[in-house]
Amino acid sequence: MTEATAKSELVPTDRLAPALVEATGDPGWSDVRAQLISGGKSNLTFLLTSTAGEMVLRRPPTGALLPSAHDMMREARIQSALAGTPVPTAPIVLADPGGLIGIQCYVMGRVHGHVIRDTMPDGYAVTQEERRALSFGFVDTLAALHQVDQDAVGLGDYGRPTGFMERQVRRWSGQWEKSRTRNVPEVEELGRRLAARIPVQQAATIVHGDYRIDNVVLDSVDPGRVKAVLDWELSTLGDPLADLGMLLLFWRHAGEPDVSSLTPGVTQLPGFPTRADVVERYAAATGTDLGELGFYTAFAHFKFAVIAQGVSVRASAGAMGGQSFGNLDREVQAVAAAGLDLL
Repeated sequence: MTEATAKSELVPTDRLAPALVEATGDPGWSDVRAQLISGGKSNLTFLLTSTAGEMVLRRPPTGALLPSAHDMMREARIQSALAGTPVPTAPIVLADPGGLIGIQCYVMGRVHGHVIRDTMPDGYAVTQEERRALSFGFVDTLAALHQVDQDAVGLGDYGRPTGFMERQVRRWSGQWEKSRTRNVPEVEELGRRLAARIPVQQAATIVHGDYRIDNVVLDSVDPGRVKAVLDWELSTLGDPLADLGMLLLFWRHAGEPDVSSLTPGVTQLPGFPTRADVVERYAAATGTDLGELGFYTAFAHFKFAVIAQGVSVRASAGAMGGQSFGNLDREVQAVAAAGLDLL
């Protein structure tokens, strides 16, 4: 199978094009091309181009899918619901439960700006002041999400916040059992210890589930402005400190290694604030008691170890659009071991 054939099977543009024309009212979408965007480790993201412009399509990976994972309709729903709130999202053009291209998908407008992964764009946010603005704008956007009234935006039934962390530990323990290819005592011990010390939940809010710098689009002129929050696959209603714990997992200091080769970052660079600065900023914005933050950061390590294992399994099975991420066994073990240290 050629690369072009593989891509056409993942996104059959002959079926997609008429739907885009109808949704936009623009006949320019009758000739649409799809290109896989690198960087997606779970769902597959494609850039759609035509004479009418550019849009982005999201769909699940190929192959067998874990239960409750890769729900495109939920991603589209929450982004639409947050339109008009202080949390910026990409506009949803269409969402389809499976009849259009043979599997769930949605199409959103492309938001232009910087998505920062392992390097800073040339000449962008070079001073300490700009990097602090970038960091605090990023944290403030998370705080804003956690202060959205879920009932007011039609998301009161988007999840079950009561008992959230208990279910999360149980869920990711179950995902580990479904995706593991060998015994990793560190992962299993971390899951057991987390289950034994669930903290009292202070609040119930919308939770992003994977909030990190490479899941937002930053304004190309103003580093302190987030133009869109992306990748809502794991969003639900629950304990907001789960999001802060995940953010801190990826927030690395100078001299610290990246959490994983899957998620290289930039916060090790000079001028970025420390984890303590980030925590202080979030606390000031939300008034949240952060005394149990170590638990939530340890949970983030557990969750990420399971996610990395799932990425490894899907890539090995050829379900990631031809992407390969190498052998992640040591990384899975190391992340879980670091989580144990936090407890």
